[in-house]
Amino acid sequence: MDKIRTGDEVIVITGKDKGKRGVVLTRVDATHLVVEGVNVVKKSQKPNPMKGLTGGIVDKTLPIDISNVAVFNAATGKGDRVGIKTLEDKTKVRVFKSNGELVPAKA
Repeated sequence: MDKIRTGDEVIVITGKDKGKRGVVLTRVDATHLVVEGVNVVKKSQKPNPMKGLTGGIVDKTLPIDISNVAVFNAATGKGDRVGIKTLEDKTKVRVFKSNGELVPAKA
């Protein structure tokens, strides 16, 4: 079970975007994910008439390492570590380590 999933609200805890919050858009692999509004770079793009792309400088969101983000806990207003707890009916759920509350499901 992944501790950080697509759709979770996360906060960056280290790096050039420290303190920024965003929603996880995709998981690239086991250790990298793309977060909305985080790690955005300028990239020069050549025009491609076959794909309908115009040339110029575009913003591109690059993946960030999963160790540099933490799931945002709305109750405390900070990033928090996530653990996995097994309920009585044998289902696994994610809980915040600080207060033991369930991590809200994605909308």
